[in-house]
Amino acid sequence: MKKIILIGAGNVAQHLAPALSAQGYLIQAVFSRQQEKAELLCKKIPQAKAQNHLDFGVYEADLLILAVSDDALGEVAQNLIAPLDSLIVHTSGTQPLSVLSSLRQAKGVFYPLQTFSTGKKVDFKEVPFCIEAEEANHEADLIKMAKTLSSKVYRVNSVQRQSLHLAAVFANNFSNHIFSIAEEILQEADLPFDLLKPLLAETVAKALDLGPTPSQTGPARRQDKKVIDKHLSLLENKPAWKEIYKVLSELIQEKYS
Repeated sequence: MKKIILIGAGNVAQHLAPALSAQGYLIQAVFSRQQEKAELLCKKIPQAKAQNHLDFGVYEADLLILAVSDDALGEVAQNLIAPLDSLIVHTSGTQPLSVLSSLRQAKGVFYPLQTFSTGKKVDFKEVPFCIEAEEANHEADLIKMAKTLSSKVYRVNSVQRQSLHLAAVFANNFSNHIFSIAEEILQEADLPFDLLKPLLAETVAKALDLGPTPSQTGPARRQDKKVIDKHLSLLENKPAWKEIYKVLSELIQEKYS
């Protein structure tokens, strides 16, 4: 699979397209409903053409990658015109392979498990790729392609991928929001977030090295009710934060009792 069409020009596409191009894959075209977004991405990729419609029937593409939002996948699949002998994959962590069932072409999943943000470069060598396909030969092709980007390549079916994405939301999205709460608490006390950076780095390092369960520390782990009550009183004017603190403390206390 050397000739690729990319459907979507968001964060995943912005990172994935240049990485594939650097490995010798030919990105023939990029789709976005907003032509300017497709054109912006094409500036990073030699020979790619931007377009704002889903008719790719004139192309001789081996692979079409649907890097669009979960909500848009079904609609895009229904309206997509692609070569009949191409393989079409999506990059979603939550949508099953069957979301592409309206397509007559071969289907699969090419899911990079990572958080992608504009302006923050991603080292794909460290990104796990989760692969699924209807046919064994297409699965092998996707694994081969993923291994040109990363050594962390896994066969993951649709049911497993939903659990993986759920775990990722807890580990990444929820933890990041907790960091933002901590940042606001410090701002209100006229203190810099930099004070927490060594602690955060050590917390993540221990979780990775020892595992999250044995790494747990803090007042809830120690069953220190006096400290917990003091913290809850400090959050009296922040009822949502107070509830988060209370629920998490109770869960930790229950786990380590």
